[in-house]
Amino acid sequence: KQAILHFAGRRAMDVEGLGDKLVDQLVDSDLIRTLPELFTLRADQIAALERMAEKSAAKLVAALDKSRHTTLARFLYALGIRHVGETTAKDLARHFGGLDALMQASLEQLLAVKDVGPVVAHSIRTFFEQAHNREVVQRLRDAGIEWVESAGVAADSGPQPLAGKTLVLTGTLPTLSRDQAKDLIEAAGGKVAGSVSKKTHFVVAGSEAGSKLDKARELGVAVL
Repeated sequence: KQAILHFAGRRAMDVEGLGDKLVDQLVDSDLIRTLPELFTLRADQIAALERMAEKSAAKLVAALDKSRHTTLARFLYALGIRHVGETTAKDLARHFGGLDALMQASLEQLLAVKDVGPVVAHSIRTFFEQAHNREVVQRLRDAGIEWVESAGVAADSGPQPLAGKTLVLTGTLPTLSRDQAKDLIEAAGGKVAGSVSKKTHFVVAGSEAGSKLDKARELGVAVL
């Protein structure tokens, strides 16, 4: 149940409407036992559960369908690999570019990834060496989960205009969610911090920006 909740979480596959109580019902009624089975659920099966109407069942099926289009970083984080948090998942996705390259990577290749030490590298290697995990990954891909792959850092000579820069986001941005803005900043080499300090290079302020904007002005930090 915890693996399914983690997989469906907002920062993972972002399946809206799949909360604790519904996961309890889906598992307890034997509708799903593994992650790939989420994508075989039918609206009529969900609607038959307690406190679930046809409308909410249809919404969940639509949310599952929408989640099939994701990013490699989100997918890696969603798998729940021990010691692989959101930031490490992004570093792995950026470094290897594609899932197959990561799954086949040796310990030495994993250790070449930014901020990946021996414990994390061993955990990743162990995860992808297990036949059960490889099967789950393949079944999820067969279920239509997809993302845009790249050649990885070895072939990535794209500009990194924010390399070495720390940015803080505040307020509501007109065209991007907070997560989308964070992804763009990190793709350009920057780091996103949660609070403003003298080490902050830029504060990106949207509408209804609050105390972080005040702090930036107080410290003389550039506001975008």
